[in-house]
Amino acid sequence: MVLYRRNFLPGGTYFFTVTLIDRRSSLLTDNIDALRSAFRSARKERPFEIDAIVILPDHLHAVMSLPLDDANFVGRWRRIKGHFSSALLHAAAKIARHSSGELALWQRRYWEHTIRDEGDFARHVDYVHFNPVKHGHVRRVGDWPHSSFHRYVRAGLLPVDWAGEVSEGENAFGERAEGG
Repeated sequence: MVLYRRNFLPGGTYFFTVTLIDRRSSLLTDNIDALRSAFRSARKERPFEIDAIVILPDHLHAVMSLPLDDANFVGRWRRIKGHFSSALLHAAAKIARHSSGELALWQRRYWEHTIRDEGDFARHVDYVHFNPVKHGHVRRVGDWPHSSFHRYVRAGLLPVDWAGEVSEGENAFGERAEGG
């Protein structure tokens, strides 16, 4: 068994991928207001900054920065996931349970990467913003509503047409789609 070690860096900036167990689910986008509320509640309890984020139907990507004296991103994700799960239960959403009775909503693990420098930060922010196009949800980054891309445009950091448009018959990387 491989021993996995997380890098806890006080004041660090991290890239995360957090996923639902059911990869066919659309619970995140179907309940976007509850997810936003979960983030707000968690930020009140344990402050953090969201540098970039995109919410897709079954997973999300985020670049998050922690306070200078704090490295506990695990507790923050626990609170975000917990607040969202509680909101769904309160709304009487049907959520499967494990044999232990624990909710079977979120994958237990998540991908985390410590941002090393400004170039690494820029690459991960670009990845976050381009992800809805990569997954085929939209043809232009600006067409996806659940993304910090719109905040970057309002702040003048990115143009509204950033990354262009994927043409019909192409995949998200500009290559001809199979059968196209």
